[in-house]
Amino acid sequence: MAPAFPGIRDRRSALRFGRRRALQVTAAAGVVLALLLWWLLPLGQASSPQGRVDFTTGVPTGVYARYGALLKQHAARDLPGVDLRLRSSEGSVQNIERLVSGKASFTIATADAVAAYRERGGRDADRLRACARLYDDYMQLVVPAGSDVRSAADLRGKRVAIGQKGSGVSLIADRLLGAAGLDARKDIDPVRVGIDRMPGLLREGKIDAFFWSGGLPTAAVSDLADDFDIRLVQLGDLSDELTRQGAATRHYRAAVMPADAYPQVQHGKAVKTVAVANLLVTTDRTDPGLTEGITRTVIDSRDRIGSEVHAAQLVDLRTAIFTDPLELHEGARRYYRSVKS
Repeated sequence: MAPAFPGIRDRRSALRFGRRRALQVTAAAGVVLALLLWWLLPLGQASSPQGRVDFTTGVPTGVYARYGALLKQHAARDLPGVDLRLRSSEGSVQNIERLVSGKASFTIATADAVAAYRERGGRDADRLRACARLYDDYMQLVVPAGSDVRSAADLRGKRVAIGQKGSGVSLIADRLLGAAGLDARKDIDPVRVGIDRMPGLLREGKIDAFFWSGGLPTAAVSDLADDFDIRLVQLGDLSDELTRQGAATRHYRAAVMPADAYPQVQHGKAVKTVAVANLLVTTDRTDPGLTEGITRTVIDSRDRIGSEVHAAQLVDLRTAIFTDPLELHEGARRYYRSVKS
């Protein structure tokens, strides 16, 4: 028997088929959109890092502190969910101790300080990881312009500021003095203060010289030279003897402070010295997504930070991965893979 209203049934079937087809098309479009979004999202950035992150830097007037302050500004833009808190410190040695104790998640430390910590079997030394090689610190021996000190060996019997106990400058100053045939505990009068106090003590005649290890130029040294006549003592004659002291000293290299580092002091003359690389350091406990984001900010902000901290201009994508003695953190490795051409 033929249906009473065949046209109505046909229209209903057509409508059901149309709805099914529309649902299928919508579902397919959703899959395509999801895949497209996944493809377009930067690697590792599906979810933005959140929360408070502590970054331990250095003495208030040093390059570490200035670099950290500028990095914080750029991280606020790149990682809006991250509250980057800066903490001042005595320097590299204390910075490493804060990392392994969980009091900080990121820091800057010199390669020699990291190597020394690992070699003495420091707590959780095997958990340290690098994000990037940053810029080099140059060892600077500063004396009044009229001083009779012409080399590190001439410091015998002098009052010499060699940095705080937790600083990288203290570590390398001790080694440089050793290379010059001096014992920091016996042959000089050591004054353990940081770069925040060294210039004032030299100006007041309370010390005869100070060692500083930092990027070029260091503001505290430049500011001192503005109203007090100083001279930079060459340290290049110590580089060979320094590297004979042991495996940790392989991180030092002979270097030259360019003539325009402190133009009011150098008068167009370069100064031979010793340099060591700075590393951006974390631990394997740090979230890979956060580490990737911080590493990206470090590289992307190089020129903007470098306009105020000249040493930061040397941060380079091609050399950033050479972080001996540390291996790269997985998050940092992920970033470098994402930008590899």
